[in-house]
Amino acid sequence: MRKIAILGSTGSIGTQTLSIVSEKNDLQVVAMSCGHNIQLFEQQVRKYRPKLVSVWEEADAASLRTSLADLDVEVQSGMDGLIAVAMIPESEILVTAIVGMLGIRPTIAAIEAGKDIALANKETLVTAGHIIMPLAKKCGVSILPVDSEHSAIFQSLQGNKDNDIEKIILTASGGPFRGKSLDDLEHVTVADALAHPNWNMGRKITIDSATMVNKGLEVMEAKWLFDVRLSQILVVVHPQSIIHSAVEYEDGAVIAQMGVPDMRLPIQYALYYPQRLPMSGEKLDLFEVGQLTFEQPDMETFFGLQLAFEAMNTGGNIPTIYNAANERAVALFLEEKIPFLRIPELISEAMMEVDYIPNPTVDDILATEQATYEYINRNLNL
Repeated sequence: MRKIAILGSTGSIGTQTLSIVSEKNDLQVVAMSCGHNIQLFEQQVRKYRPKLVSVWEEADAASLRTSLADLDVEVQSGMDGLIAVAMIPESEILVTAIVGMLGIRPTIAAIEAGKDIALANKETLVTAGHIIMPLAKKCGVSILPVDSEHSAIFQSLQGNKDNDIEKIILTASGGPFRGKSLDDLEHVTVADALAHPNWNMGRKITIDSATMVNKGLEVMEAKWLFDVRLSQILVVVHPQSIIHSAVEYEDGAVIAQMGVPDMRLPIQYALYYPQRLPMSGEKLDLFEVGQLTFEQPDMETFFGLQLAFEAMNTGGNIPTIYNAANERAVALFLEEKIPFLRIPELISEAMMEVDYIPNPTVDDILATEQATYEYINRNLNL
């Protein structure tokens, strides 16, 4: 029985992780957390019977202690609760499906406790990769990527550890606005931006895909995960989302991972690595797909992607500023307080204005996040 803990069980990755648990008879959830979707969370707790759970607000925790009084479950809250879930002695692997830099401290705690990490929280590596990856190596812990693109790269590297990588080919669907110009994007609505053509994701990540900031974050994550130079990462727009990413080796061979767009595959691969097990659902039919096409990304229209390369080139806390500015801007766009194109503009402005720190600690990273939020609020008179 493989015992797992989940941070963010009510989100897109969390619920799909639990769907895999439901299909298998050898996975047990021993701890889980959620933010604010308490009604769904209670249903999950009753179904999967973890030993420990955590929610963000203490008031919600108090309510759950009452409603779950018939179960043998401990209920915690806040950051202490997230860390407790991450470190629970019974678990072997932590699924970090939480969104945002909130995942940094629990991930560090889990690594120090010797847990393998099924990483779906890209912000952890974007902002603290210089801390996380050396720590994982020191503690002998595996970082198993759950993002479809990074899982595809990870799978394409299997059996080739002694061969040099020439290039990582990071594919992108292009999102709902592929082929559009800046003029076309002047008046897009929230509903327009949430209409992703291929993937079913949470609202924040779907907006990130529409701006291609998500691909920028994935570029930064790939650099840390696979220990490559930025110049070795090539972003390729692939509208069909069948090739999830690829690795080119120094002899010119390109090895790719293909499949239908289904996040359960990379989740299951991380949970059972290095095994591959049967999985329900649609399988790839190349005759039905018909053709695979590839395009260069439009770095002018989707300049949030170009900003990611600039942020990673500068290093220090600039990737944190990039990420935090995007989080705040996306939230404001979803609230219809700023237009769509203002998202990358605010990222660019914050990268220039928020104080630079060359080698940030975790405290520096979190302080940078707050400083970035405050800068944007001042900028917009909020």
